[in-house]
Amino acid sequence: MTETVAFVGLGNMGGPMSARLVRAGYQVRGFDPAEPARQALAGAGGTAAPDLAGAVRGASVIVLMLPNSDVVEATVHDGGFVAEPGATVVDMSSSEPMRTRALAAELAERGVTLVDAPVSGGVSRARSGELTIMTGGEPADLDRVAPILAHLGTATRAGAVGSGHAVKALNNLLSATHLLVTCEAILAGERFGLDPETMLSIFNRSSGRSGSTENKWPTFILPGSYDSGFGLRLMLKDMRIATGLADQVGTPDPLGHAAAELWARAAEALDATADHTEIVNWLRKDPAR
Repeated sequence: MTETVAFVGLGNMGGPMSARLVRAGYQVRGFDPAEPARQALAGAGGTAAPDLAGAVRGASVIVLMLPNSDVVEATVHDGGFVAEPGATVVDMSSSEPMRTRALAAELAERGVTLVDAPVSGGVSRARSGELTIMTGGEPADLDRVAPILAHLGTATRAGAVGSGHAVKALNNLLSATHLLVTCEAILAGERFGLDPETMLSIFNRSSGRSGSTENKWPTFILPGSYDSGFGLRLMLKDMRIATGLADQVGTPDPLGHAAAELWARAAEALDATADHTEIVNWLRKDPAR
């Protein structure tokens, strides 16, 4: 019997991810408030549920790909979230680690298991099934969903429930800070008279290399496409999760907080739909003035 997977959240990431599970042979019932997203899943061969209950009822695995902990909690507390005892919820959203642990304990009282499995890699890797997946949960629970995750990318077990969400946020804090200082360095070099491509070539053979120099600048910034598929405000949200976690566990994070403050200024200045790589355009406008 083919396993039924509910997939809640069929947006930029959830859409291609759910389609991959359909192609892998799973019976995928998906729900999203946006009708075009539901139609896209149906076009890929899945079942577009008319409501949350229609997606979740009877599913052995329920994947959540939602914007944040607020939406995740609202979904789980919705009357239509009719997960049956024995079901496993896989929260692939960018949620807050402490809230994830609390929600896992709450669901456990209903006989439902929650594991977290946030991703990194963007829309292109969601389509190709090459996402980096960071998982948190008990080993037996992660074993249960490992075959499903294998069709979406490469999973690395980070620790107990909530650990995936913690390391995802910390990763994006690093990524955002790398990108910001890379933009500052390249713009300074341009003002001096250096060629950006030449600088990137040198950086990528030197100690300054990062995902920003190897991928984001040559792929999205130099061509002027700014289409990584990951919004600037989503990056800021993850940064704040990471700095909030540092505050909660009592570790110093002055650089992280400073970077988040600068990204917040960029978010205020740029369009609400701005891609995170557009932070360079905010810097080009000389925000110090």
